[in-house]
Amino acid sequence: MKKNTVVIGLALFAMFFGAGNLIFPPFLGMESGTDWVIGFLCFILIDVAFSCLGIFALNAGGGANVAVESSLGKVPGLVLNTAVILCTGMIIAEPRTAATTYEMSIVPLFGDSMGMLLFSVLFFAVVLALSIRQTRVVTIIGKVLTPLLVLCVFVIIITGIVYPLGDIGAPLSEHPAQDGILAGYQAMDVLACVGFAIVMENAVRTAGYTRREDQLKVIAGASIVAGILLAVIYGGLTYLGASSALAFGAGMDRSTLIVEITKHLLGNTGVIILGIIVGLACLTTAIGLTGASASYFERTTHGKISYRVGVVVTVLMSVAICNLGLNAIVAFAAPILSVVCPPFMVCLVMLLFKKRLSSTWPIKGAAFGAFVISLLATIDDTYGVLPAIKQLPFTDLGFSWLPFAIVGGILGAVAFKVSKGSKAVA
Repeated sequence: MKKNTVVIGLALFAMFFGAGNLIFPPFLGMESGTDWVIGFLCFILIDVAFSCLGIFALNAGGGANVAVESSLGKVPGLVLNTAVILCTGMIIAEPRTAATTYEMSIVPLFGDSMGMLLFSVLFFAVVLALSIRQTRVVTIIGKVLTPLLVLCVFVIIITGIVYPLGDIGAPLSEHPAQDGILAGYQAMDVLACVGFAIVMENAVRTAGYTRREDQLKVIAGASIVAGILLAVIYGGLTYLGASSALAFGAGMDRSTLIVEITKHLLGNTGVIILGIIVGLACLTTAIGLTGASASYFERTTHGKISYRVGVVVTVLMSVAICNLGLNAIVAFAAPILSVVCPPFMVCLVMLLFKKRLSSTWPIKGAAFGAFVISLLATIDDTYGVLPAIKQLPFTDLGFSWLPFAIVGGILGAVAFKVSKGSKAVA
């Protein structure tokens, strides 16, 4: 495997492996207990498989902007792409990186005397400095920050495997599969595909690959490198959470759990190592998301919003939102992600088969079906006004939208044939 492929793959891994990726797997493991493997597999299905396939599918489909807009139509595609970028950039994921770093790196080591506001300003000042030059983003992350991040994570995981925290107890949740899927939504990597696909495209061009075929080969290889690393690390973190339930008991929040696990395994040294992991993971993700958001808006506006202006705006908005705190960000993110993720995932999967489809109508129908049911299910989860939604197939697995996406795709194909036949008769 070529060196550039590995470096770009390491950078992609580090951009994906951010705040949510560190705090959700251990909590999922704690809740899943002896069913932790089921929760883990559902988590990596959403968070790893869809994300890595999505990076390739978007680039193979002509690029992040073009692939979705040409499949759903310019306006619906633009709306979905922009919603995804806003979620992964300045509204949810990026502010969460600073909030997580503060609560898991700064407070355990130094206390809260600094305050979130001052820390967030300093954190995003570093992000601004490292992402303001578009061509340096992947190099900085892939060659400098990722190796140290991976080393620190493996120290904790291997220690937890060699010296288990305790026996794995009975599941605390009745729906480990659904919990794994929802955790995959919350980690938000599948949504980051739009922005990161642009970053990957820029990276392979900067590395000197001019032929489309060569670019796609490097992107495919980089996605495999990132996917393998993510799956291995998530498996280790989920296991640590599963083995901690009897040792710590239920009731811990996500950020406290991983701190206590690390402190129990490695003492104060472990807390320092965890602080380094969190800082590096969140910093690399924030850099990647900033560059991705700025690149997206530069492309979408055809240069009217320059890359550097996009970076500055993204950073300023992230500073403001991150001061709401980690738990508040996670809470208001859940319903938004439950609506946006399903139609976007449907679109990503169908992009892989776009060349075999006679038209884009099946993609439009499938995405619309997934969106409608996801919206209704989220309304019921939030307000409890549509109890019939809970009776839909696959609701316990978090896939109530899947049958409707399939039906929508079939109806889209039928509608295209009927339309085509009507035009031929006319």
